[in-house]
Amino acid sequence: MPALLTRVMRRLISLTRDNQQKVRIVGWSLGGYLAREAARERPDLVHQVITLGTPVIGGPKYTVVAHRFRRRGIDMNVIEAQIESRNQISLTTPITAIYSRLDAVVAWEACIDRHTSDVEHIEVRASHVGLGFSPDVYKIIAQRLAAVAARRSDEPAFETITTTTMAPAQVLNAPVLTKDKV
Repeated sequence: MPALLTRVMRRLISLTRDNQQKVRIVGWSLGGYLAREAARERPDLVHQVITLGTPVIGGPKYTVVAHRFRRRGIDMNVIEAQIESRNQISLTTPITAIYSRLDAVVAWEACIDRHTSDVEHIEVRASHVGLGFSPDVYKIIAQRLAAVAARRSDEPAFETITTTTMAPAQVLNAPVLTKDKV
């Protein structure tokens, strides 16, 4: 994990330097975890984080791959304690956590962030893989990007967006929902 986070941090620093502004990060699953950690490490570089099916607690403990870690002799309780310790460092960046009770990869309860004050949880109907391809999720992402940009009017909307995993870049073309359609 540290190597992945190091790569994300390098990219984050490069983007903010090149564009002269904070970035918005959309991360899917592990990518969302990395996005959160990047925002925790460098809130001065991150304008907003949106996660899709991202475990906030337990790391892989509450995912379908937990058994693989256990087979390798990795103590899931140690990982969970490390993540809980990290979660004690507050995130000051606005977070939107999109999750689904239909997610068969990450337990939906693990996606609920009880540590961050500026977090919005949004439940959708999608599988874990479906989160990254759902038009409804794209609409939510577009709306939340616009809403945070409006709330923090000192920074331009949609100037920079990066993804830490496979979250589609097409989100920028998704229509923005109006309040009556939410």
